[in-house]
Amino acid sequence: MTLFRPLPRSLTRPLAFLVLVAWVGVMAVLVNRSYVQASPGNLATDLARYGTTAVWRGVYYRGEKIGFTVSQTTRTEDGFELQEDGRLQMLLLGQDTAATIRTTARVDASFMLQSFDFSLDPGTGPITVKGTLGQPAQPGGTYRLTLAIDSGGGTRADTRELPEAPVLSLNLSRLLANRGLVPGTKLTRTVLDPATLQTAVMTVSVGDRDVVRANDTVMPAFRVETEFRGLKTTSWVTDTGEVVREESPLGLMTIRESPERARGLAISGRVQADLLQAAAIVPTMKGRIDEPRDVRRLRLRLDGADLPAGELDGAGQSADGNVIEIVDPQSLQPGPRDASAERYLAAEPLIESDAPEIRAEAEQAIRGASDDRTRAERLTRYVNGLLDKKPTVSLPSAREVLRTKVGDCNEHTALFVAMARSIGMPSRIAVGLVFMHGAFYYHAWPEVYVAERDPSTPLGAGGRGLWLPVDPTLNQFPADATHLRLTRGGLDKQAVVLPLIGRLKMTVLDVELAPNASRIVVGRAPEALDLGSLATVAPPTQSSSCRCSGSRSRAEAIGEGGSK
Repeated sequence: MTLFRPLPRSLTRPLAFLVLVAWVGVMAVLVNRSYVQASPGNLATDLARYGTTAVWRGVYYRGEKIGFTVSQTTRTEDGFELQEDGRLQMLLLGQDTAATIRTTARVDASFMLQSFDFSLDPGTGPITVKGTLGQPAQPGGTYRLTLAIDSGGGTRADTRELPEAPVLSLNLSRLLANRGLVPGTKLTRTVLDPATLQTAVMTVSVGDRDVVRANDTVMPAFRVETEFRGLKTTSWVTDTGEVVREESPLGLMTIRESPERARGLAISGRVQADLLQAAAIVPTMKGRIDEPRDVRRLRLRLDGADLPAGELDGAGQSADGNVIEIVDPQSLQPGPRDASAERYLAAEPLIESDAPEIRAEAEQAIRGASDDRTRAERLTRYVNGLLDKKPTVSLPSAREVLRTKVGDCNEHTALFVAMARSIGMPSRIAVGLVFMHGAFYYHAWPEVYVAERDPSTPLGAGGRGLWLPVDPTLNQFPADATHLRLTRGGLDKQAVVLPLIGRLKMTVLDVELAPNASRIVVGRAPEALDLGSLATVAPPTQSSSCRCSGSRSRAEAIGEGGSK
């Protein structure tokens, strides 16, 4: 029995590479080494606060210059103020993807964190996070971290109780140097990531002191190895805590340079090609998958890296060690209610489901829908039509996405989840891989709880239901069976995929296709456009050109000489 009727395929075969490279933005945010292009006048204004003692670094990706950072430390009455600006610009699928990151940390005389300001602006307006760390009321007590998150014209407050004082990556090297860098030292520190608003333990190992070359100069520095959320980084740190050079397995490197050299940018087509290649996992398989929506069951094996634990089962997916099986969500049947579904109704710092404008937009999207299944489909189609498809390096705040109406898969997913929660439908973020044009790409999509109940019955008061993966980015309801989930959650959870990039290998063991599946042949004419009995709500749009650019069917692309 088929519970869901998808749209005609001619409407859902977009050439959607541009919305499947969000891992690049996640990588830039979490590694916290970014930059943006600006006019000379704006650049001079933004960086005027940096004096002659500022440290400039060039940012490189696989040997190619992609940007710069600049930082400085100034003394205050009760300690120091650390400042850093990062600027990033990448060509992704022919589009300029830009962002500006600014971090300011205020620390005491021993470089322990007191407060910080963090902002990320992808060119559509900044999202800012301000934090203040309160000391324990008594010895052995907890530290209180008070946060204020400003996005989309609104501010949300949050408070965290922490067992120990966290550090930012910005003040970590100074803190280590202040306590003395001794070869052979191993320690752990709780690090706060202001981009994800989460803390995690970082392990630090201090190696030998050596002479390090930084372009035309050499200086003595200690080799420092760190591991944070599975991502290993090697830095060379001087006695005073300055980072001369930093490298990560992702291919990113920062190196100390002169201001003139650091600010010189040269974006090449080779960098763009490398980014796309790094994002893709080309599976080993006997046959081929021409149309992901034809897949009814997919069984594959993942090798080369440890898989994230805890979220590989459920919503049509099951795991046996490193072997994953995914069934077509169209075949999923309702089961006993999920008692934990209610936890996915609450607002979060970047999922502002309690914002009036989010609720109003959701009500408009589902107008006339009488059951959860119809509401979920209406939201999927509505969010897909609402946003311009553009790769962004941003913190995906639902309120900000609704304001800008621009984004990639993270933005589509954040807005869908917030809108669904605002109307009482539990929803959560899934992060993993999706198949497209011969390879698997890192991607994010929602899972929504579809309850089989009378609309007047409160959630959890009996009835049946199921968690259903949907994809507003690709306009799929439900999502096809090539959506391989690795974890669930926001940017803090997406960090677990970073150590997999470039290491994960995939072997497709078995593919079961629909009985009427047909192969795409070179030169074959596109299918006739069948609109059927299409019942969707068209959201108001501000532009009609960007949304259609690059949206061709695979058959059309092959007919023109192959996909690009």
